[in-house]
Amino acid sequence: MMNAEESQRWWQRDDLAYRGEELFFAGLAVSTLAKRFGSPAFVYSFARVHENLERVHAALRDAKLPAGYTLLYAMKANRFAPLLTSLQHTGLCGIDACSPREVEHAVSCGFRPDQISFTAGSLSRRDVDALACFDGLFVDCDSLHAIKTWGEIKPGSSIGIRVNPGMGVSRADNDKLQYAGVAATKFGIYEEQLQEALSLAAHYSLKITKIHFHTGCGYLTAELPQWDRVLGACLEKFVERCPDVTTVNVGGGLGVPHVASDGVLDLAEWSRVLNKHFGHRQYKVELEPGEYLLKDAGILILGKTFEETKQTSRFVGVDAGFNIAPEPAYYNLPFQPLAPICRGELRQVTVVGNINEALDVWYRDAWLPELSEQDYLVLINAGAYSASMASNHCMRGDGNSLVREFLIPNTNKQSL
Repeated sequence: MMNAEESQRWWQRDDLAYRGEELFFAGLAVSTLAKRFGSPAFVYSFARVHENLERVHAALRDAKLPAGYTLLYAMKANRFAPLLTSLQHTGLCGIDACSPREVEHAVSCGFRPDQISFTAGSLSRRDVDALACFDGLFVDCDSLHAIKTWGEIKPGSSIGIRVNPGMGVSRADNDKLQYAGVAATKFGIYEEQLQEALSLAAHYSLKITKIHFHTGCGYLTAELPQWDRVLGACLEKFVERCPDVTTVNVGGGLGVPHVASDGVLDLAEWSRVLNKHFGHRQYKVELEPGEYLLKDAGILILGKTFEETKQTSRFVGVDAGFNIAPEPAYYNLPFQPLAPICRGELRQVTVVGNINEALDVWYRDAWLPELSEQDYLVLINAGAYSASMASNHCMRGDGNSLVREFLIPNTNKQSL
């Protein structure tokens, strides 16, 4: 059991922790980062990204997959060019892309088309024409429509198909994070459509060599039994009925803790689930994490604007709102707020942004120290699905760029 102080500092690790009263991130004092970069500003630690990458590689090796594996970074999580270029230089991952512009951007950051796997839905003919220009790009078709459209442009090629097993997995069963479940969703080909998909592919001489499924996001150790069931269902309903399949993409979705009660994902148990399903099968496994690699590698520095009590609640305002990091508002995923200097007794406050909407609340009832002499707050877990989802709502974008981003490079050059 954690004591009260440990519970309030559940997020601490070697590269994100208070040293005395001062908060450090990636070896640097956050107060120094705030003065250097201003606010609002996203700051990413590539050392942490690299560490996360190597941890997933180790888990995949432990799974003892006879046909091997490929790790793809889901770049919709964060498309900051210096980050992508740094990832490319490691040689530890390819790219999972979900729009033609993402493919173009990945190529501009050094990834070859044959290092990119594309999966997306509701593709226009314009989208498919753009994708067909990239020799070596592998495309997973998300619908019967996509199979037909791709077949008309690239007959005789190899494709993957994205499937929907009618069951999903997500952090704390959050249905806003699930791509498949009891209710029909737009994602993938259902079991009752599979025969038509195979017939369409045969009509255009397309060879289905990969099955792809991504059924939800942010799952942790408690959700691994459900993930186990999802893998089993997809193998039985789809993979084993497609004779030319050599690769199975099991999606991403690996999560990170957001609150003290979450706990860290048990990668050893995750690896055992993979081994259970693929340790005796000759399928190459693809994995496409975005959140796990990037989320806890980023912080968001915010400037404090006001602090006052309204009725019985103490509010602290900051100089940015959910438009630059929508996950707390859209998906109920809290971003723990921290003070650069933690001095004195903690008290409960609600941190709010500057967008004229009722849902613009960063965190309710956060335990923070006296802030009267502090100019900044910091939100953790802001490395993924924050800047990449930013909008100019209320015209709160920052000039020509919606957000300001900075990458702290990795001083440890070792890799696998």
